[in-house]
Amino acid sequence: MTTKNKTLLIIANTPSPNTSRMVSAILKGAQHEDIEGITAIHIEPLKATPEDVLIADAIILGTTENLGYLSGALKDFFDRCYYPCLEKTQGLPYSLYIRAGHDGTGAQRATQTIVTGLRWREVHKPLVCKGDFQESFITECEELGMYMAAGLESSIF
Repeated sequence: MTTKNKTLLIIANTPSPNTSRMVSAILKGAQHEDIEGITAIHIEPLKATPEDVLIADAIILGTTENLGYLSGALKDFFDRCYYPCLEKTQGLPYSLYIRAGHDGTGAQRATQTIVTGLRWREVHKPLVCKGDFQESFITECEELGMYMAAGLESSIF
């Protein structure tokens, strides 16, 4: 019996080399050699469509902290996708990571408010990478990607 690949969608803005490295680490974790049947796709928020969300089996949201809030790019994604996805994606497993120069609480609160309205299901506590950039952020992102892909593979969520 052939099973359908599951799709892990990563909607994350990458305005810097370090944020690009973070997304690459998430993809690396999601594509770990021990995980099968998962297709991980990264789409920048300004290019993502409701159709992308509708085919996803789980989603990782990534944002920078901008002026104590989520990035304008991720906000734009939500503005365009909220109503087309509202009734069709309830229960969608998601996780969030934030590249925060400060504490990330405003970005976290804003994003969680939006996904609560969408009725998505948080399956991993938010990963907040705050302060000066640290190499440990890369490891944490890889682990997040692996966790989400393994959860999908094993049908935990």
